[in-house]
Amino acid sequence: MTDATIPGDLRDAFDAYERAIVANDLDALDAFFAPGDDTLRGDTAGLLVGHDAISGFRALRGGVPPREIAEVHYRPLARGGEAVASGADAEESTDGDVALLISVSAFRGGGRGLQTQVWQRIDGRWLITAAHVTPRTPALDRTIWRSVGDPFLQGAWEGPLEGLTVAVKDLFAIAGFRIGAGNPTFLEEARPEKATAPAVADLLRAGASLRGIARTDEFAYSIAGDNVHYGTPPNGAVVGALPGGSSSGPASAVALGHADIGLATDTAGSIRVPASYQGLWGLRTTHDLVPRQGMLPLAQSFDTIGWLTRDGETLHRVADWCLSYDGSASTENVYGASGDDLPWRFLVPEEILDCVEPATREAFSRMLAALAASDDPPPFRAVHSGDLDATFTAFRTVQGAEAWRNDGEWLRAHPGAVGPAVAERFRAASQITAAEEAAARVDLESIAAHLAELVDGAVLIFPTVPGPAPLRTADVDAVRAATLRMTAPAAAAGLPAISVPLLTVAGAPVGVCLVSRAGTDIALVRLARRLAALVGAEAGR
Repeated sequence: MTDATIPGDLRDAFDAYERAIVANDLDALDAFFAPGDDTLRGDTAGLLVGHDAISGFRALRGGVPPREIAEVHYRPLARGGEAVASGADAEESTDGDVALLISVSAFRGGGRGLQTQVWQRIDGRWLITAAHVTPRTPALDRTIWRSVGDPFLQGAWEGPLEGLTVAVKDLFAIAGFRIGAGNPTFLEEARPEKATAPAVADLLRAGASLRGIARTDEFAYSIAGDNVHYGTPPNGAVVGALPGGSSSGPASAVALGHADIGLATDTAGSIRVPASYQGLWGLRTTHDLVPRQGMLPLAQSFDTIGWLTRDGETLHRVADWCLSYDGSASTENVYGASGDDLPWRFLVPEEILDCVEPATREAFSRMLAALAASDDPPPFRAVHSGDLDATFTAFRTVQGAEAWRNDGEWLRAHPGAVGPAVAERFRAASQITAAEEAAARVDLESIAAHLAELVDGAVLIFPTVPGPAPLRTADVDAVRAATLRMTAPAAAAGLPAISVPLLTVAGAPVGVCLVSRAGTDIALVRLARRLAALVGAEAGR
C-alpha cells in the first residue's frame, strides 16, 4: 500500500534509495543522506551523528537481506520551511519542503522491519536528514554469540552469585560442547568436550548461570575485536567503534546487558582493552593463579583468566568467590596475599604515559589532580617502567613462538582458513627461531623483575589504552602498536591488572589501569573500588 498523497519526485527518490540499499550501492547511499554534521541515523545499536559517521558504518555493514516494501506512509512536515497542518494535500515540492516517510519491509526469509525517515528537499533533490531503522527481530546476534539460551546452562540454585548470568569466551571447555576459537573450520572439526573447565564450573557452583558461548577473535590473536567469519560485535558504549578483543563477545554481551559477567582471557590485553573501550570493569588475574585446564591456549607464558562486569561490586563478588579457598575448586587460598589492603600509594610510569593520546592524557591528569585535592589524597610518584619497545619485542617474540607451537600444525593443514590479519601474525610467528625465543625469554626475566620491584610497595596507575575505541573504519595498526606497549608489561611480568572506567574522552569511556604485586588480586579490586568511589565523589562536587 502507498499513500496516494506522496509527491511523485519524493516517491522516486525513496524507490531509488531502496534499490541502492538492496544492491548495497555505497556511493548512491552516501548521496541520499544530507551532507554535514547534523544528519542522524539510529537503530538498535545506537545513534550515529554526521554524514561521515553514517558513511563509515555503512561501509562495513554489508547489504540487507532480500526484502520488499510492503507499506509506505507519508506525512508532510513543512513546505518551504513552514509547518504543514496535519492532513494537508500534497503540492509540487520546492526547496525547504520536509516530509516524514515510514515504510514497512517484508523480508523474503520471514519477518518485518520498519524504516522511519525525514526527507528534505535541498538544492532540488530530496535527501534524508534523519533516519531510524527497526530491523526484524533476530534469533540472536551472531556477532556476539555462538550459542545462547535463557539460560544456556543452569547454575546452582543457591550461592553468592545466584541470579547472575555469564558470557563464556569461546575458548573454554563446556561438557558436551565444542570449542570454536572464533573460527568455523576449527569448530567444525573439534570434538565435544568431556569435562567443563574449572573456571566455568566455579561460576556455576556459585549460582551463576551461563547465558551462552560468546565470540572471540580468531584463536584470541588480536586486540581489535573483529572477526572476518562472524562479523564485529557492537561496542556497547560507542556506536560504530571497535569493541576491543580478543574477548570481544563477552565484553559486548556484558556492556549491552545480555549477561552480567564475561568469563574471558587476557594474554596481551584481551580483557583490559575491551573493558576500556566499552566502559567496563575488567580484571586480569595474576598469571597461573587461576589454572587454565580446559582452556584453549594461545601463549601459555602469558595466558591468564579473568572477568568483565559493568560495576565494581559485581567484579568484587566474582573475584572473592573464584579466588577464595572456600569458593574455588581450582585455586589456592589467596586471602593471605589479598587479606591486607594494598598501600594507598601510586606510581605513574612515564614511558607508558608517553603512549597516551593528548586528550586522554589531559583527562588522566585532571583525575590525578582531583585525587590530590581530595579528602583522602594518595601520594603519587613518577617512575620509569623501562624500555617499552624492548618489552614489547621480547613479549611478542615469546608469544609468537608459543602461538605457533600451539596452532602452527593446524594452520599448515588448513591454508586460507583464517582471516588475513591473523594469518599475517601467524606467518610472522612461524619465522621466530629458537635462538630468538631464548634471547627474548632472558630479556623478559629482567623486565619482570623490574616491574615486580616497582609494585612491591605501591600500585602502578595509568590509562589502560591510548584513547577511546577507534571507529571500525579507522586504521588501527598504529593504535594497536601503542596499545600493546601499554598492556604488555603487566602481562610480561605476570602481574594482576584491573581496568576501571574512570575517564571520559570526547564522550567515550577510557579505562584507568591499576597494576599490583602478584597474588593481590582481591585487594586490587578493593583498591579500585576505593579509587572509583573517590573519583565519583570528586566529580560530583
